[in-house]
Amino acid sequence: MARFPFLPRYEALPATLPVFPLPGAIVMPGSELPLNIFEPRYLNMVEDALGNHHLIGMIQPTPDGDQRTLCRIGCAGRITQYRETGDGRIELVLTGVSRFAIREELRTTRGYRLVVPDWAPFAEDSGDRLDDPLGERDNLLRALRGYFDANSLEVDWKRMTELPPRRMLNSLLSVLPLEETDKQALLETVDDDDRARLFSGMLQ
Repeated sequence: MARFPFLPRYEALPATLPVFPLPGAIVMPGSELPLNIFEPRYLNMVEDALGNHHLIGMIQPTPDGDQRTLCRIGCAGRITQYRETGDGRIELVLTGVSRFAIREELRTTRGYRLVVPDWAPFAEDSGDRLDDPLGERDNLLRALRGYFDANSLEVDWKRMTELPPRRMLNSLLSVLPLEETDKQALLETVDDDDRARLFSGMLQ
């Protein structure tokens, strides 16, 4: 599967990144996340991102109930679909590029939050490894079959198994209804096979 041509390489990732704190919403490299933007500060965020590098960092608030405190790790996505609505909203899709750690937060005048990201711990996210084999593929598929059967969910197995396993894993993490803390644990796991093992255990 060809790499999406507009996604930036590691060396082109920006020095500052607007972040969108949203509980339960994560994007992973190679996966897609639809968003509905309507708050003025986040409309500003989208406008500024489109005028610059097209990247927005998705990050969860910490689970202690304080929405101002952010988890340390998030993932940046590039705006790859964009639509303005008649009632003043923006509907967009982010395609995941690379995870990051927050190095520091900067003051802003546009309402949204801006951070200095540390991309180094996840340098391989923005490469071509999403199409590489995954050692835990068979165990992951068995866990998925059990999960979907137990929850009476229908899935197009042919289409799913045609996806490169790492892309499949990352896409499922973004869409399945996992607990916020579980999503964060999976997001922070650097090694793909370790993440697949952790995910399989959660499904079981």
